[in-house]
Amino acid sequence: MKIDTNTLKKIAHLARLEFDENSAKKMTRDMSQILDWVEHLEQVDTEGVEPITTMSSEINVLREDAEGKHLEHEKGLKNAPQRDSDYFRVPKVLE
Repeated sequence: MKIDTNTLKKIAHLARLEFDENSAKKMTRDMSQILDWVEHLEQVDTEGVEPITTMSSEINVLREDAEGKHLEHEKGLKNAPQRDSDYFRVPKVLE
């Protein structure tokens, strides 16, 4: 599958990206290669192959929840850079 400049412009608009002329040509080539590779992968016979949920072979070691001692409120706030009575003060991130 080939990506043309109109398709690239639509994708760039949706992704809020901007490309100059040279970058747009390179991105068009790269995206076409990616889609060609995906089409190639679709031809692989995956009958009987179990899907995986992670690329890692590591297994999580889980523990039971257990009640224990908790940190006192004042000790938890002791080293806070800024605090507001009972809470940490953090910079505003949303308007």
